[in-house]
Amino acid sequence: MVQRYGGTYSPKGSDDGHTPAERSPYHGKTRTRAGGRVNLLFLAPLPLAFLAFFSEPGDLILRLLGFGALIAAAWLTREGVLAHEAYDARKIARRPAIPRKIFGAALTGLGLFLAGSVDGAPLIAAGLGTLGAGLHLFSFGLDPLTHKGMDDIDTFQTDRVARAVTEAEKHLRTMQQEIERTKDRHLKDRLDRFITTARDMFRTVEDDPRDLTAARKYLGVYLLGARDATTKFVDIYMRDPSGTARADYETLLDDLEANFTARTRQLLNDNRTDLDVEIEVLRERLAREGVQTD
Repeated sequence: MVQRYGGTYSPKGSDDGHTPAERSPYHGKTRTRAGGRVNLLFLAPLPLAFLAFFSEPGDLILRLLGFGALIAAAWLTREGVLAHEAYDARKIARRPAIPRKIFGAALTGLGLFLAGSVDGAPLIAAGLGTLGAGLHLFSFGLDPLTHKGMDDIDTFQTDRVARAVTEAEKHLRTMQQEIERTKDRHLKDRLDRFITTARDMFRTVEDDPRDLTAARKYLGVYLLGARDATTKFVDIYMRDPSGTARADYETLLDDLEANFTARTRQLLNDNRTDLDVEIEVLRERLAREGVQTD
């Protein structure tokens, strides 16, 4: 009987159903938009804070208030961009409760109006504020204003999925934050590969909310345990980087990734089976109506 050759230096495949295929650390990732332009929003108001202390008391107050409004606008804009990216990454999502980018645009206009009022020219200040708010909206766009993927779908089921995925994403973010403490690039990449596998399951459940029952243990219990194990591992690793904890943790990630991959494949196969059944039923109905199908 033919057997697969395996050894220390032989490549590992995934067709045996147990070992997940090796993925690039950048698989499924997109470049975040909360970068260059958003960071500039934090730097642009700094001259106001500097000049404020060389001004008259009235101008000092206006410049400091303008500085505060612009910094708050930058923070809201960054959070709005991140929220928009999370919204785009999910197939079923609710619109953000707070339109952060719109509020950021309004605060940008207010900050520029206050800064422009230093010279006592309200019309110019109002024009500057309006222009700033308009350019902000043009550069960063509006926040999502509608729910996504919830049309003609049972709202109760989609709400359950949205809550479960949101909670699962919190566990993944905590794991990332903990691993960041190690400053180890290999560990970060290894965790990122598992996170990509876990999110494949999230997208599968979002495509068919009926899969939530079968996947709830993975989105809840397993990820909660993985989060706690990551926290404990990092605490041990920071004290003793040369110990066996690292190998044990990577083995845990391997097991989790294999289990998540197998469950996601099973969910997809179940969905395909449901589709085949529906197609067969439709064909039988068409046949009864005298319509022949291949």
